[in-house]
Amino acid sequence: MESYGGRRTPAERDAITVEIGYALCSAAFAAVVVLGAVAGPAWLFDLPRVVESALVRTGPVLGSALFVVRVVAVLVRFRQAGQPSQPGRTSPDS
Repeated sequence: MESYGGRRTPAERDAITVEIGYALCSAAFAAVVVLGAVAGPAWLFDLPRVVESALVRTGPVLGSALFVVRVVAVLVRFRQAGQPSQPGRTSPDS
């Protein structure tokens, strides 16, 4: 992934594609869970109007923010992850 300006190999392109898909799917799942956890009680229970309104408005905002943060975090971590110089080796002394 360190070849700036050069062509990427098919394996590198596949790795990027898989990582983007993982980032989007895991972020969507996390956002839906947060949305359900925050806004769910407002949909399930009879709450005061102010509390219900606050939960229903806060849920999508938190879910959207989590989605963006998760996608960025996964893609940044992927970009920083270096390939081992000797695949299969777990420590520098081996």
